[in-house]
Amino acid sequence: MQIGAAQTDGQRVLKASFTTTPGVAHVVPGHDGLGERLWLAPETAFTVAYNATVAIDRTPATLPSLAADSLTALPGEVLEYLFPSRYCPVDTMHAAAVDMFGHLTGGAAVEAVRDWIATHLAYVSGASHGGTTALDTFHAREGVCRDYAHLLIALVRSLGIPARMVSAYSPDVTPQDFHALAQVWLAGDWHLVDATGMADPATTAIIGVGRDAADIAFLTIFGGATLNEQVVEVTLQD
Repeated sequence: MQIGAAQTDGQRVLKASFTTTPGVAHVVPGHDGLGERLWLAPETAFTVAYNATVAIDRTPATLPSLAADSLTALPGEVLEYLFPSRYCPVDTMHAAAVDMFGHLTGGAAVEAVRDWIATHLAYVSGASHGGTTALDTFHAREGVCRDYAHLLIALVRSLGIPARMVSAYSPDVTPQDFHALAQVWLAGDWHLVDATGMADPATTAIIGVGRDAADIAFLTIFGGATLNEQVVEVTLQD
């Protein structure tokens, strides 16, 4: 389970409480060492409650002003975010990405991809499932936040710009839930981009990051389970 806001650049967890029944078996770092994964070992049912106050100190960048780093200058830990992954088939989407956005570079290209997705996709709950890839979403023209993020990531990677998946809390997400968006690597740093338009980087609390949804799932089950109830509430405090 990965549901706790991370201590990372641009945000500080001021206070947090986490209770589970039964308790946590052990804790391991999240992908890229960002956030934590909690391993639980229930024999029958389990309940979880998480509450936190997070201070966000993040100034969103103006995308067109950000240059792309040359491929040979990319840090080693960023390189994996150029490659195809389970839900982001870069190899099969490369031709379409270059045809549609290849005349642009850096942040201008990312902005064009984001805006195209926002205007060509319909946000439809239940339109996708656990196996839906970015290519499926590209053809279906509908999906939910994870589908929007997967499509943005696949298209941006196809343009030679590293992109990774982000799980987060954001007060403007409707309906309230764990939210998925993207980070792109431009001008030597990661920058949040949300094609759904619901999450403002200035008020978004990052939980974890990864190659795609397989790395950032709030709950990964080894075996079988039934989700009885899930409630997510995010509020903005003055």
